[in-house]
Amino acid sequence: MTDRTLVLHVSYDGSGFSGFARQPGLRTVQGEIEQALSVIVRRPVKIVGAGRTDAGVHALGQVVSFAETGSEPPLDVLVRSLNALTGEDLVIQSATYAEAGFSARRSALAREYRYLLVPGPVPPLFVRKVAWWVKRPLDLDAMRHAAACLVGEHDFAAFCASESVDKGPTRRRIDLVEIAPGREMGEHVVTVRVVGNAFLHSMVRIIVGSLVEIGVGRREAGWLEEALRSGKREMAGPTAPPHGLTLWHVTYPEDCWL
Repeated sequence: MTDRTLVLHVSYDGSGFSGFARQPGLRTVQGEIEQALSVIVRRPVKIVGAGRTDAGVHALGQVVSFAETGSEPPLDVLVRSLNALTGEDLVIQSATYAEAGFSARRSALAREYRYLLVPGPVPPLFVRKVAWWVKRPLDLDAMRHAAACLVGEHDFAAFCASESVDKGPTRRRIDLVEIAPGREMGEHVVTVRVVGNAFLHSMVRIIVGSLVEIGVGRREAGWLEEALRSGKREMAGPTAPPHGLTLWHVTYPEDCWL
């Protein structure tokens, strides 16, 4: 058993990937990184990711880990070599070491996702690949009022993709849901920021899709709490498109790093 774990901080444009998780015959983030690592260390490598992002979902702060074997080059050389072997839509930002037994998934304290919306009749230009154009104005106050019921520990079965709801416990903790207007590349956007300990399959996208239903006036704010309590996927809103979602940051205990 090795006495430390190698950790990579990774960003990617999810447009060209069939999600994070390895899938035979498909281009995935995990598959791309594992292939590049296996070339460098000359052996098969399996990595663990902090979040299994869906096809089309982006990451600014994805974290992956794997057991160090001693055959890896110095960290700065490893980063340069990996970036030379991966496509331009996947960037290894940095590499570091963590204590033995560290897992990018299990050791995480919190994950932050951000979803970008562009409201109103004018389509986005520069942010069109990373934002959902909803085409109508959004009532942000109504969305904030509705989102308050999501904070805390709840059964989020109503906000889990139907095909995954029976695969394990559906209780999760959300620490923050923040909805704020702003500008990106000079374009008007609304950012939905969600922070929690862990997330179910498509959970953030279903939350955002539900909040947009309230923001455009198709649903009352109180409907979201009813959907949460129901535990039924059909009671919540639609799943927002994947391209507006980014895994922004993952938080770990400070003392895990070497």
